[in-house]
Amino acid sequence: MKTKIVSVVGARPNFMKIAPLDRTLKEYPNLDHYVVHTGQHYDANLSEVFFQQLGLPEPHRHLGVGSGSHGEMTGKIMIEFEKVCLDMKPDMVVVVGDVNSTIAASLTARKLFIPVSHVEAGLRSFDETMPEELNRRVTDCLSNLLFVSEPSGMENLEREGIDMTRAHLVGDVMLETLELFLPQIQQKMSWTNYGLQQGRYALVTLHRPSNVDDPAALKELYDIFNVIPFRKVFPIHPRTLNRLESFSLLRKFKELKDLTLVAPLPYLDFLSLMSGACLLLSDSGSVQSEASFFDVPCLVCRENTERPVYVEHGTCELVGRDKERIRMLCFQIAEGSFRRSAPVVKALGQNVAEKTVKIIADYLS
Repeated sequence: MKTKIVSVVGARPNFMKIAPLDRTLKEYPNLDHYVVHTGQHYDANLSEVFFQQLGLPEPHRHLGVGSGSHGEMTGKIMIEFEKVCLDMKPDMVVVVGDVNSTIAASLTARKLFIPVSHVEAGLRSFDETMPEELNRRVTDCLSNLLFVSEPSGMENLEREGIDMTRAHLVGDVMLETLELFLPQIQQKMSWTNYGLQQGRYALVTLHRPSNVDDPAALKELYDIFNVIPFRKVFPIHPRTLNRLESFSLLRKFKELKDLTLVAPLPYLDFLSLMSGACLLLSDSGSVQSEASFFDVPCLVCRENTERPVYVEHGTCELVGRDKERIRMLCFQIAEGSFRRSAPVVKALGQNVAEKTVKIIADYLS
């Protein structure tokens, strides 16, 4: 009988991390791999289209949990995923990242005595106001195998007293995905869809509560947009759109003459747009590794990051909502003096899935 592995996905970055693992798992004839989609991201461009573009198999199960508070969403996923586990009886559950789907699936599996592997373990922002930080810590405590994406992750786990025989520094699987799909990304030239010139525009992604749940913070972002001396394209997250509408600020943003608001983009289209930008303004975690891969300056609208390797060796700068600092960095970007990624960044994406799957296979055997 084949060994059964179930990977759980729920939000955009999860899909990219599972894609190379799925390809590698297919090379092991004694392993059967199934994908369960929690439905945490339910917008088609934030979820279903990723399966098509990444070549992932259709989800074996779709839990359809949708939106809700953190407690409500986590509880719904646990209830539905428990049913899946009892029915499928997997030998291993693989969780990725730090979203509600991650903690809910890992807790459910371990309560049923099913081993859990956490891909992207050990990352810490040390900011407990971010729900993702709590998800990361608890998932790492629960998991049998911890696959760490950068050196800081190993240091964090050791400091927390984790049994380090469970931890493996394998690299950033997201970078491996980018390398895999680079030809398709380069062919798209998505900037032409918006009348933009390569290297002459900024790409914006903002969705974190600290930036979009407070009208005062959104007004600061509006002022920041005014000091960025490039045309800007903003694929707007449903959460951000809802906040702009509820605070009656959407019209104000739409009136910015050099800002183009667009719907969430399919994965490869978004990456193509990123690769052609001269600047990325974002509060995302995964975008920090993507921007560093493409050597695009990334101004991170946060005071901290769980991915320090991309600040130390990549193209990321923590700027919060410091308008004057952003103005100064935009000047560096415009004159071409902003730093480039060090070779260590690309090295983090080498053979990540291969190393990860071999460790899983050895563990299960």
